[in-house]
Amino acid sequence: MTDPENSQGTPQICPTDPTTQALAVRGLTKSYGDATVVNNINLDIPKGAIYGIVGPNGAGKTTMLSMATGLLRPNKGTAWISGFNVWEEPNDAKRSMGLLADGLPIFDRLTGKELLTYVGALRELDEGIVDQRSEELLEALGLKEAAGKRVVDYSAGMTKKILLAQALIHNPKVLILDEPLEAVDPVSGRLIQQILKNFAQTGGTVVLSSHVMELVEGLCDHVAIINRGVVEIAGHVDEVRRGRSLTDVFVDAVGGAALQEGSLSWLGASEGHSEGQNQNEDRAE
Repeated sequence: MTDPENSQGTPQICPTDPTTQALAVRGLTKSYGDATVVNNINLDIPKGAIYGIVGPNGAGKTTMLSMATGLLRPNKGTAWISGFNVWEEPNDAKRSMGLLADGLPIFDRLTGKELLTYVGALRELDEGIVDQRSEELLEALGLKEAAGKRVVDYSAGMTKKILLAQALIHNPKVLILDEPLEAVDPVSGRLIQQILKNFAQTGGTVVLSSHVMELVEGLCDHVAIINRGVVEIAGHVDEVRRGRSLTDVFVDAVGGAALQEGSLSWLGASEGHSEGQNQNEDRAE
C-alpha cells in the first residue's frame, strides 16, 4: 500500500515488474503550461482485480487514465497494459483492453446492433462471433428492443450501456471504465456490477473511475485515491479502510470542507421573513 506521506510528487518506487501487471504506470506526468495535472504517478493494478480510482473533481483521474490508455501523450513517464508498453507497442496494448471513456466521439448515427458489428469488425472478429456476442450483450444489458434504434436517440443510461457492450465485445484482458454507472438505473446498475464481477472471476481485470464511494467500496477489491495529481493512498480496500468507511478515508486524504457557521443562513427562510426584513420591522416598531 502506498504511504500517503510519501506521495506528494515523490511517490514510492513500485518494486514490481510493470510487465507482470494488468495495468502499470511509472513516473506518469502531464502539465499544461505551469499547471501540473498529473505529477509523477506510479501505480500497479494486479491481474484479476476490480480496481477503483477515486478522487475529487480535478484530481487528475481521467487525465491519468487517458495517458495510461494511449489517448493522451504524457510529458514523461510510461504505461503498460497486459505487459505491453502503451507507446512502444500500441496495437498490442489496445488489443488487450476495452475502454469506456466519457467525451469520446462515437458513431451514434449507427443503430446499437450496427455499432457493435462495426466495433467487432475493427477488432478483427469473425462475423459469426460478432453476431453471437452482440445478441448476448444486447440481451444482458436490456438493449435488445433498442438494437435497431440509432444510438443518437438513446437515453444517457442506454448510451452508457451500449458503450460498455462495445468495450466488452472482443473479450479484453483489461476493462477500463470511466464512471460506468453514471445515469444508469439501479436495476441495470446491479446487472452491470454482476457482469464486472463475473469478468474478474474468470481472469479479467476491471479498472473503474467513479465518484460514488458506495459503488467502489461494495464492488472493488483494490482502490487508489488520487488528489492534486498524485496517489495519496493505494492498496487492497481492507488495507486502505482499516476498519473505517472508505468515504471517511477519502475525506481525510483529500481534505474535507466544512460549512462555516452562519454561512447561507438565508436558505430556507420563508418569503417576507428574511433577516433583513426582520431588522426593518424592528426599526419600524
